Amino acid sequence: MKKRFHVFRDDALGDLDAVGVAEQLRRRNVSISEVTEAAIARSREAHDQLNAVELPLYDQALERTDILADGLFTGVPTFIKDNTDIAGVPTRHGSHAVRLKRATRTGAFARQYLSTGMQVLGKSRLPEFGFNATTEYDRDAPVRNPWNANYSAGGSSGGAAALVASGAVPIAHANDGGGSIRIPAACCGLVGLKPSRGRLLDSEGTRTLPINIVSEGVVTRSVRDSAYFLHAAEQYQRPKTLPSIGLVSAPSKRRLRIGVVHDSILGHATCSQTRLTVEKTANLLASLGHKVEKVSLPIPRQFANDFRAYWGMLSFLAAKFGPAAFGKGFDARQLDSLSQGLAREFSKQIFSTPAILYRLKKSAHQYASIFAQHDLMLSPVLAHTTPELEYLSPNLPFDELIDRLTRYVSFTPANNASGGPAISLPMGETDNDLPIGIQFSAAHGDERILLEIAFELEEANPWRRIQDTTA
Repeated sequence: MKKRFHVFRDDALGDLDAVGVAEQLRRRNVSISEVTEAAIARSREAHDQLNAVELPLYDQALERTDILADGLFTGVPTFIKDNTDIAGVPTRHGSHAVRLKRATRTGAFARQYLSTGMQVLGKSRLPEFGFNATTEYDRDAPVRNPWNANYSAGGSSGGAAALVASGAVPIAHANDGGGSIRIPAACCGLVGLKPSRGRLLDSEGTRTLPINIVSEGVVTRSVRDSAYFLHAAEQYQRPKTLPSIGLVSAPSKRRLRIGVVHDSILGHATCSQTRLTVEKTANLLASLGHKVEKVSLPIPRQFANDFRAYWGMLSFLAAKFGPAAFGKGFDARQLDSLSQGLAREFSKQIFSTPAILYRLKKSAHQYASIFAQHDLMLSPVLAHTTPELEYLSPNLPFDELIDRLTRYVSFTPANNASGGPAISLPMGETDNDLPIGIQFSAAHGDERILLEIAFELEEANPWRRIQDTTA
């Protein structure tokens, strides 16, 4: 098998991003039917190699080309992650514990997403309940990385990232409860913006959580697609507690104060290739006139343990109240070993929950203090480069897997607990040709500054394209 795999070709999609496809459709250079048919052909081929599609809805898509919403992305093909309800379609959450049952209604965020006019081709794959940082399973085939099929596509939005990176669709739904937009974006060479808490509508399942750590969003191949998506979503409903972003379409002339973090709060050293990518990005920012300096995060080591406990609480609640949350027929015995291990670990410290929640809520103030002296924070997305498949397999002994996950996913969770926005950008590559992502974090509600710096870096250092060369 070739190391790189993609489905870009000379068809109605070409190598356009989502904004480009929408422009072609508006100009009537191509029809929605032509775009849909091209995307379906690409998605079939991509799934055969990458295993990224949970549920194809190709026939339905072909039947509804004339009834899409009138939005900025009308007719642009996409996938929705399979933890989000669409009326008449089953939602599996990546778990064999969930009995397949058609959703009775479309969720609030899904309605906002569909208001942009995008054409849904199906559901993309995720690991069980999105708990893992790779899209692998205890009994099913994994989602593969299009840059090298022997490696992880990341998680939990791994199916979405594999489909976008391979060229099947230009944009796909993703969500992020601990890095699940930014991690697969970093692994697959994409742009992955996790919005501020409250920027987009929440999914129904997160509204009762004591701390809503989940943000909805997309993975894309261009900064402008991420910017246009947020702008399009605001046309449906503007956030009640945050200022509107508007349409960000270019870099800002403002020069920024940027803090740089190399290593995690746990003290584990970042791998050399990732560190080099962060340093090269910092040097590029300095050459562009920004003030860049090394800093330490004012977040205690205890945060990592508390976030892990909260992660365990979610698994515990899923196991204990699965029938109420996921419907009759839920079978906790079918949960994979990661979910079971997290639930078991939490049950041993359940009486510490009030203190854990108090400290996690306090982390929002700790996070906000960072931006008293800096406009942005630059860090790795992940502590080391993308692992091979099975390195984070749910079939590993729980203690070994959770140790690997804790060391790997050590930069992204702070934004989930605090609610602050962050973006992953593909600024480097490994010795074996895999992408390396870096992360920018900003003050709560300031997605604009993230998009502006992303536009500037995209111009100064254009992203590598998977279709440009054959490895």
